[in-house]
Amino acid sequence: MENKLKIKLSIADRVYPLTIPASQEEGLRKAAKKIEAMIKQFEQNYAVRDKQDVLAMCALQFASQVEQKAIDKDTNQKVLEEKLKALDDLLKAQLS
Repeated sequence: MENKLKIKLSIADRVYPLTIPASQEEGLRKAAKKIEAMIKQFEQNYAVRDKQDVLAMCALQFASQVEQKAIDKDTNQKVLEEKLKALDDLLKAQLS
């Protein structure tokens, strides 16, 4: 059974106490730092007064990155399958 840790993460001037498996601590801390950096960037580049708006923009940014990676992976998978099929066809032609 994995050890549980009690940690506190600060995001958008709020502290969130969490009880997590020890293996998740590094990832959660890195994610919180990325969110904080993105909040700071949005606040510097845009006239945003409401933290809710900044958090929504962060959520959209992260979600779009996840979706784009899925699309890219799908596209790469299809290209790879096409190349493998072409190679298979060439091998079959040479062997017959």
